[in-house]
Amino acid sequence: MSKRDAFGDDLSPKAQTDFASLFEQSLASVGRQLSNGDKLTGEILSIGKEESFISTSTPKDAMILTQELLDDQRQLKYKVGDQLDCVVVSTKGGEIRVIRAGSKKSSSDLDSLEDAYDMELPVEGRVTEVCNGGFRVSVQGKTAFCPVSQMDYRVLDHQSYVDKKFDFMITKFDPKGRNLVVSRRRLLDAQKVESEGAFLDQVKPGEVLSGTISRLEKFGAFVTLDSGVEGLVHISEIGWSRIQDPSEVVRVGQSVSVKLLRADEVDGKLKISLSIKQAGGEGDPWTTVPMNFPVGSAHKGTVEKKEVYGLFVNIAPGITGLLPKSKWRDSVDHQKFEMKKKGDVIDVQVDEILFDQKKMSLGLPSEIDDQSWKSVTSAKSGFVNNGGLSGLADLVKKQ
Repeated sequence: MSKRDAFGDDLSPKAQTDFASLFEQSLASVGRQLSNGDKLTGEILSIGKEESFISTSTPKDAMILTQELLDDQRQLKYKVGDQLDCVVVSTKGGEIRVIRAGSKKSSSDLDSLEDAYDMELPVEGRVTEVCNGGFRVSVQGKTAFCPVSQMDYRVLDHQSYVDKKFDFMITKFDPKGRNLVVSRRRLLDAQKVESEGAFLDQVKPGEVLSGTISRLEKFGAFVTLDSGVEGLVHISEIGWSRIQDPSEVVRVGQSVSVKLLRADEVDGKLKISLSIKQAGGEGDPWTTVPMNFPVGSAHKGTVEKKEVYGLFVNIAPGITGLLPKSKWRDSVDHQKFEMKKKGDVIDVQVDEILFDQKKMSLGLPSEIDDQSWKSVTSAKSGFVNNGGLSGLADLVKKQ
């Protein structure tokens, strides 16, 4: 006996097969309940201006925001009848709501913040004001609290975050809406782990990279590379000249080229060591000293630093020597040297070079060499007391 359709006409064998398959699917879906997080593939049933509907293989269809069906140019890239992979994000009030699987849209498009909390989805929020211990953030019309430690890795200017929009994770949710706590730091941490993993796979020691000075410390400068990861340029790797503070050479926000020295994982954290001075390609300037600055040669230099025992004078990029006070103390121009300060230009003569230690003793042109510079001790300046080459040998014997 042949089967008939709703109008009494006979169904073809193929139509009978399709009908049977659909009938079996409908029976299987009876009583099926969808929950948040469930994945499904449904057919687009209708496309509206704001909302569209998708089949769910259950008695109820699901609603999806039409903007989920647009491409990057805000053009519709699906049509009625297309199959779409979706994720259930809400089943409240008997209404099923879904988002496109893999969607990059934040859960600010959802009705319930509880869904975002349960599924650990980011929400967009606007920082409205600074408050005691953190910030107040407006999230879908509700006021949330973000502790200072959860806003960023380092917060220097609290007001700079006000009126700006960021993505947050909900870390504490009260169904009554009285206690909503969010964290931006958790998203930053996840992004950092992803960036660091890609960095280790793609970059090798010795490569020259581009970055921006993000902060300065007494011991060096932190650089945020174009890949998003942060590394440290130790103060000794900023320049070939001795400096007391990184701010003498670089500033926050400055674009720099750096050479990757090491990238080690220590206690689960990636430690990246960088060098600015080795990224230039010119090499160590001290290799030119024997040829360009032989003993007895006279040069013009710039005072880098003044100490009670003498002047540190830079005679070329990366080449600095000490002009001991004893060299000008008996000079007719001693008062003039007493008045010298950082940045002043003076005439000096190379008296002695300790090449291995990258140290140089300077004197006044045509003055008799004075060996007293070797006895100077200044841990602060980094100019180590060695009592001259013979003094160093005696010290080694005593030890």
